[in-house]
Formats: sequence, structure tokens, C-alpha cells
Amino acid sequence: MSEKHYYVCKKGNDRQIIYLDYDKLRGFGFSPKNNVKYDGIVVNKMVIIKPSMIEKVLRRKIKRKLDLYLKLIIKFIESDDSSSGDTLREALNDLTRYKNIIQYKYKKYLDEKYLKILLKKIALLEYELNSKLMNMAEYKYEEEKISHRRR
Repeated sequence: MSEKHYYVCKKGNDRQIIYLDYDKLRGFGFSPKNNVKYDGIVVNKMVIIKPSMIEKVLRRKIKRKLDLYLKLIIKFIESDDSSSGDTLREALNDLTRYKNIIQYKYKKYLDEKYLKILLKKIALLEYELNSKLMNMAEYKYEEEKISHRRR
């Protein structure tokens, strides 16, 4: 069975359906996470072609992800729990992975000035996670040193 691709356009009332070949189009593709059940068109994949719309969608997506990392860092800074080292390492690895995604996947869609600012923000978040991880390692080392002396 051949796949059908449709183009939905707001302009005009000519009520024509235009078939498109996704392989030839260059745009940002994603699958919507909408879980609302209704009797209508089910969207499995969406490709945005307009560059300004792509930039708006990516900026919103990146802002949400950076806010999530920022909340995570604030949570770790406020808590003095020394058992969360593995979680910090996972967050640092995930942030590094996300930085690579931005550099190699989103770079062609974003403005260069915005990209530089974004990479500086991510570097600052990485620095905070690294410093918190180092502080935890030093704290554990001091605890081991003190407990070893008492024996």
C-alpha cells in the first residue's frame, strides 16, 4: 500500500488536496505527542517547511528542555544529599548529549547569534553540574578520610 502525504494550507478556498513527496522537501520533521482521541485526522508525523515557524518551534522546545535542566540543578544545589551522584552524572551526560544534538541537528535551522548564546548557557549549566559533582566527590573523600582515622 502506498503512503499518502497531504499538504494543509490556510490560504485560499480552492479545496484541493496536494500530494507531496517528503523525501524531496527540506524541513524540520517531528511526531506530535498529542494523545487526545477524536474522530478526525490522526497526525503521525509533521514536517514544517517555513523557516520562521521552524525557528519558533525549536526555540520553544529548547527553552523547555533548558528549564528542566535548570530546575534539576537548583534542586541539587538546594539539597545537601550526597547520594545523588549517579543522578548528577546522568544529568551531565544527558546535557552533553543534548548539546551535541543542538550543534549538529538544529544548527541549520537556528540563527547563529541565538546558537552562540544557547551554547554559552549550556556550558554554564555543564559547569554547575561539574562543580556540584566535584564538591560531592571531595565531600565523600573527606568522610572516608575521617572515618578511616577513627578506626
